[in-house]
Amino acid sequence: MIIDQQLLDSLSTQARQNPRLRMNLDLRNSPADGSQRMLNALEPGTVMPIHRHTKTSETIVCLRGRMRELFYDAAGTLTDVFELAPGSQCVGLSVPIGQWHSLEILEPGTVILECKDGPYVPMSEDDILPPSR
Repeated sequence: MIIDQQLLDSLSTQARQNPRLRMNLDLRNSPADGSQRMLNALEPGTVMPIHRHTKTSETIVCLRGRMRELFYDAAGTLTDVFELAPGSQCVGLSVPIGQWHSLEILEPGTVILECKDGPYVPMSEDDILPPSR
C-alpha cells in the first residue's frame, strides 16, 4: 500500500461524510496481525471522550492538518496540551499506558497515524471519564 495524498483525501472525504466526523483505515497485514496500526482521518467537531488504555501505549503522528492532544488526571483536570502538525516543533507523541487523554482537531483534513500494542479491545466504562467530571 502506498500512503499518498490521494489516499488521505479519500479518507478525509469519508470522515466528513460520517456522522462521527472520523474514519480509519486498518494498516495491518491481516486480522491475525497482533498490533493496531491505522490511519485515522479526523474533522473538527469530532468527539473523543477522555479515555485511557490500560494495556498499551499509543503512538500518534500527525501526517497532515493540525490537532491538539490533551492529557488529564483521573479527576478530569487538564494537565498538558500538545499541538501536533507536520513540519512543526511537535509532529507526534507517545501516550503512556494509563494516561487519560483526548484530542481536539483544529483543521479540516487532519489525518494521523495511530499505533497501539496488541489486538483491538473495546474500552470499558472504567476507561472513559464521564463528561460531568
